[in-house]
Amino acid sequence: MTLNKRLILVTNDDGITAPGIRSLIKVMRQLGMVVVAAPDKPQSGMGHAITVNLPLRYHLIAQEEDYTEYSINGTPVDCVKLAEKYLLPRRPDLIVSGINHGSNASINILYSGTMAAVLEGVMLDIPSIGFSLCDYVWEADFTPAEPWVEQITRKVLQEGLPRYTGLNINIPVPGSGGIKGIKVVRQGEGRWEEEFEHRVDPRRRDYFWITGHFKNYDGMPDTDLYALDHGYISVVPVHYDFTAHQAIPHIKNILEDAQEK
Repeated sequence: MTLNKRLILVTNDDGITAPGIRSLIKVMRQLGMVVVAAPDKPQSGMGHAITVNLPLRYHLIAQEEDYTEYSINGTPVDCVKLAEKYLLPRRPDLIVSGINHGSNASINILYSGTMAAVLEGVMLDIPSIGFSLCDYVWEADFTPAEPWVEQITRKVLQEGLPRYTGLNINIPVPGSGGIKGIKVVRQGEGRWEEEFEHRVDPRRRDYFWITGHFKNYDGMPDTDLYALDHGYISVVPVHYDFTAHQAIPHIKNILEDAQEK
């Protein structure tokens, strides 16, 4: 690999054969050296899961100048860990994950394998970006998103990101007027209203299939949900610190003071 070029690690959670990662690879190859380390099968909804009870194995799929591609029998986080420790020729300049088939806005980040790979990169202090297209179908058209992906990635490579910060980027399906632009916003408040559909298999055993719909509880204009609904790409800076900082004074008051009394 050319040593003076930027090294970009590409992964996803939809699996190595997903059209979204093929689109992302195409864009990243315009920007530097690319190593792909992605799950060998779909891993959507795995969150930050890692493999601890089975051996991890990788398979070399392609190798040419400035490009190497591996599949791994693990989760997106497994892929980042194994690539960073074993497969990469050096520390990457950037980790990109996606392009995911479907939104990872709002609370979806907690379930997302796409964004778990980003947060793993953030924990390693490597600039990391997750890209998602708000279209769940396998045959989704990623072409309109590609110039935006290229523009955002190029700017991050040039300017960097704050330490221990990644980007959760969601791209709307273009309307008749196309994508309107980019909005840097906060994570909106929403969640899945879930149901479990009860079924019976041919052997008369009960099983359940999760269903439901997403509910937006936040109508404010400074959120990812609002930006996407109005035709803008949403960019949410993210980190792995789950501390509810605003709650510390109250919790100290009711617990530390109680202990002293």
